[in-house]
Amino acid sequence: MDALASRHLYGHWTVWLLAALLLAGALFFSAGCGALAPLATIIQPLRFEQADQPAELRLVTPSLSHPLGGAGVTLYLHVSNPNPFGVTLSTLSTTLALKGSRAATGDFPLGLPLTAGENSVVPIDLSIDVADVPGLANALRQAAAGQPVAYQLDGTVGLDAGRFGRPTFGPMLLVRGDLGVR
Repeated sequence: MDALASRHLYGHWTVWLLAALLLAGALFFSAGCGALAPLATIIQPLRFEQADQPAELRLVTPSLSHPLGGAGVTLYLHVSNPNPFGVTLSTLSTTLALKGSRAATGDFPLGLPLTAGENSVVPIDLSIDVADVPGLANALRQAAAGQPVAYQLDGTVGLDAGRFGRPTFGPMLLVRGDLGVR
């Protein structure tokens, strides 16, 4: 074989070898990314329920700062970690609705560590300014008459799961129930 034919054959082998290496690398990395994708699905969102302590609605009398009055709501959330490893509940952004009307929002930087399977009760305090929420008049009249008021708390939950990352879940329904007047 002459030198020109040898170089031509060598060039084809080089191209084929390079193509094979690129294909193998692409398969390896796509399989690697596919293997990492289930890690994101391993982390389950925390579970929220109304705690044994009932949610409370406090009516605030009118004042100079709140001429129409307002209300304070304390919800006690039973939070449980269904994951087989510890996580930290790092943030909780909430929206409270009373009788279907948006009443209040709140952002809570918590930093609550929960080991695998652990649960805890977290109080959430929200303030409602009646002047900002005209659709709540019926709910507050109902509360003033001593009747329970239906509520729903939606939220976005941020976790710190260590080496598994910092996922967020939501917006999602956290809890719903009835508020009792205190």
